[in-house]
Amino acid sequence: MEEQQVMMVDLVGEYHEIKDEIDEAVHRVVESGHFILGEEVEAFEHEVARYLGVRHTIGVASGSDALLLALMALDIGPGDKVITTPFSFFATASAVVRLGATPVFCDIDPRTFDLDPGSVRRYLEASYTPAVKALIPVHLYGQCCDMDPLLELARTYNLKVVEDCAQSFGSTYKGHQSGGIGDIGCFSFFPTKNLGAYGDGGMVTTNDDDLAEHVRMLRVHGARRKYHHEELGINSRLDAMQAAILRVKLKHVDQWTERKRVLAAAYDKELSTLDWLQVPYVMPECRHTYHQCTIKVPAERRATIQEALAQAGIQTQVYYPEPLHRQPCFSDKQELPEEPLNVDAVVPSVLSLPMSHSLSLSATNAVGEVLCSFSCQQPLCTSNGCLHSASTAPLG
Repeated sequence: MEEQQVMMVDLVGEYHEIKDEIDEAVHRVVESGHFILGEEVEAFEHEVARYLGVRHTIGVASGSDALLLALMALDIGPGDKVITTPFSFFATASAVVRLGATPVFCDIDPRTFDLDPGSVRRYLEASYTPAVKALIPVHLYGQCCDMDPLLELARTYNLKVVEDCAQSFGSTYKGHQSGGIGDIGCFSFFPTKNLGAYGDGGMVTTNDDDLAEHVRMLRVHGARRKYHHEELGINSRLDAMQAAILRVKLKHVDQWTERKRVLAAAYDKELSTLDWLQVPYVMPECRHTYHQCTIKVPAERRATIQEALAQAGIQTQVYYPEPLHRQPCFSDKQELPEEPLNVDAVVPSVLSLPMSHSLSLSATNAVGEVLCSFSCQQPLCTSNGCLHSASTAPLG
């Protein structure tokens, strides 16, 4: 196999693909002299609102701030409890703890890696008190959680649903866009996201007029009018430069997402014959946007597999190597109603493969060749119907 460099994501290549549009947008902002909030941010907010089909979108400084502001707007504070998953980025739980509330870590579905409604139900049936105020489902890797049973539980127990959509821009659940399913949605525009800025950025989405107005006030130090502060808010404003760049990328995001779905299908075809490996599971009636293409491999062999891919010039990442319930800073600030056995099994096994709309089909084939070599004992692999040329040395 001829060695090639296969990156997780190619942001420089993406820029050159739309360079003229990006450069024009940046120039427009610089010439305007308006760099914080303003017309560019308002235009971007309106465009995303139309895309998602929600009434309100509020641009903020980051996805982490979006979560914090959403919980602040819901008046989450000391003594409250918020149910979520321990298999997520740090910000999901840190926003809860920063407000003095307690994250309640339930288990995940071992197929989707998303929050398991069954685990949430068991906790609520056994331990519900009025202190339990909210539920944060995380749409991990670009696939929405199974929202119907979670929404049913939220209605039964009067919980607010805060969608963590940091990895799911454009993902849908039964025809509904992520960010418009629960009470409030939180997006990240970190550069590597499906819709990524050239710096930090985030957004809060909701169909609730009062919540939207509350978030707008909180993002500017709790002020509706300048120098008159009704609450202790924070400084979390999306800047005009990032909004202008995101407006350009929003025009391309569906095309890029469909390309990633083609690449994911190619990975499925390359890897589905390997019975020791699990390709991403896609729930029925869901649109997976493949922010990450995350497979499951034998835990005891993951490091060796990663090294073999690296030697072939193929980047990989592990999201996430340490679950939130085992983070030292949460050790005395969490509730763990049951041992999250699925999380503990998944964490040492997940491996994210390169996934970018600029990836070539030959790159997915190169990944397949290396992974297939773990099953090959002959120069030509025929195990399970695999027909890759195994020019690399057998590793299994």
